[in-house]
Amino acid sequence: MATQLKTQKEIALMREAGRIVAVTLQELRENVRPGVSTAALDAIAERTVLALGALPAFKGYNGFPASTCLSLNDEIVHGIPNPARVLEEGDVLSIDFGAIYQGYYGDSATTIGVGEISSEAKKLLAATEAALYEGIKRARAGNHLGEVSNAIQTHAEKEGFSVVRQYVGHGIGRHMHEEPQVPNFGPRNKGAILKAGMVLAIEPMLNTGTENTVLRPDNWTVVTADGGLSAHFEHTVAITPGDPEILTRL
Repeated sequence: MATQLKTQKEIALMREAGRIVAVTLQELRENVRPGVSTAALDAIAERTVLALGALPAFKGYNGFPASTCLSLNDEIVHGIPNPARVLEEGDVLSIDFGAIYQGYYGDSATTIGVGEISSEAKKLLAATEAALYEGIKRARAGNHLGEVSNAIQTHAEKEGFSVVRQYVGHGIGRHMHEEPQVPNFGPRNKGAILKAGMVLAIEPMLNTGTENTVLRPDNWTVVTADGGLSAHFEHTVAITPGDPEILTRL
């Protein structure tokens, strides 16, 4: 599938999808505390997105059983909410959520500490979020996609963290995953030339140890191969004639 350039009307619908995702993530953030189960958070997300007039994008996607991907500690992405999975002080929780509004998708992720977290975890979260914004700064018409990828990798490695390579960002629009793929690593002058009307889900995943990943037997949950911590931040970003526009920010 070729990269789809979006019209202003389509970007307006995606802006609303993005706003709904951002409101839902804010609601989840306010409910993250020791003693809360990941299933309870998932129920809050579903209730919130439906009340806002949208649908949860992940539920049923390729058979995924929940509305939210909730990944704890060494889980990188695609953690399945579970009533038996109860948050504890010091945990690190990655929340990935998507919404469909009038046929268009928004997708965003954030990682937060549960109560007081270790200094290493704090540094990981700060570096991952900063790497996302380093990438977004370069998401400008006329740049190679590699400018985005390289900025993420450069910041991550400068901070002493590894970049997950098996899972990458993506174009987004009428489908959750569209062309082009958006790696979080690679050389600057490679990849598609960015054009106004492209919309990208940019999503660095950084680990404290190895970049290598393992798929758990549930065929969804991806974990670090060495048990190290992982963090994940993501925004849906529209390429414009000027500055990039973050569609999933309140």
